Amino acid sequence: MMTDMVHEKNHQLITPDHSGFVYSGRIDFSDSCAPCFIYAGSQAHFRFRGTGIKLIIRNYHLCYENYIGYVIDQNIQGKLRLEDSDAVSVLIIPENLDDREHDIILFKRQDSAHYYDFLGILLNKFSIMLPAPDKPIRRMECYGDSVSAGEVSEAVEYTAMSDPVHNGEYSNSWYSYTSITARMLGAELHCNAQGGLALLDHTGYFHGPDYVGLETTYNKLRYNSQLGPYSLWDFSLYTPHVVIVAIGQNDAHPDNYMNKDIQKSEYWMQHYQSLILNFRGLYPSTLIILTTTILNHSREWDDAIDDVTNRLNDPKIVHFLYSNNGCGTPGHIRISEAGQMAVELANFIESFGTDIWK
Repeated sequence: MMTDMVHEKNHQLITPDHSGFVYSGRIDFSDSCAPCFIYAGSQAHFRFRGTGIKLIIRNYHLCYENYIGYVIDQNIQGKLRLEDSDAVSVLIIPENLDDREHDIILFKRQDSAHYYDFLGILLNKFSIMLPAPDKPIRRMECYGDSVSAGEVSEAVEYTAMSDPVHNGEYSNSWYSYTSITARMLGAELHCNAQGGLALLDHTGYFHGPDYVGLETTYNKLRYNSQLGPYSLWDFSLYTPHVVIVAIGQNDAHPDNYMNKDIQKSEYWMQHYQSLILNFRGLYPSTLIILTTTILNHSREWDDAIDDVTNRLNDPKIVHFLYSNNGCGTPGHIRISEAGQMAVELANFIESFGTDIWK
């Protein structure tokens, strides 16, 4: 099928290993001509001169409807539905583009509801691939759950309300507070967030019924064994200036034990502290921000994070609370709410000065 595409009369194939592509996120490049997009918000950024573009994608479906997102020239946004199978699809970006230079960002809207292989783009015969866009110098990373991944963010009619019935169509990592914050600060982002994630295995909602926690996923490239074997992430490939650890909301499932069971509470705090020390070992000078979100949850989990922050006694490991932390909404964070969170978080990060980006 790929051979047929290469020789399609009116198009030219640009393979993913072309120097014009700039990638961001934990992406599996073991096959440079078929990089696998795994985490929400992972991107391919490129520029071309022409009027039309097609995407070649192989989807690995697990649940929900799956979509790929795109942004054209910083202002046109859209999504394309992917196949619920392992078949290769050719997807047409529908906008009628003027014959001029265009800036395109392709990004993964959802978490491990699916993975997909990016197999390249088809440009019109007389289109030209342009030199790669610049990559931000500032670098951020986030470890979190569905809120950090932008799940159900587009259900704006349900702002400050419980979620509507949905099948993945409202999830959009572009509108997660993490992505908005990174754009505000002019930073690249690795968003290592997964819906349902808690700290410890056997808790939370991810990977049921054999629940898996951040302790297992944080050092993984491929992290959902329901979509294939685990693989390890090479931390030397990306060193962030700022790390956000937004975990502690799904941890109350199946048992909201914090401050009710002293032994379990202390066990959680010790493991949380150990994980943060692992990050400090990986990133000796990075600003590490410990937080949760405005999604309704018991305050005791934020108190536990505060306790761990005090134990660590590191001036560059800090605890951050939003103005309506833990009591902002019973449902997922919608676009406007994510925007307000991003303003507060960006202001907090900027309060540390520009030296954190050196």
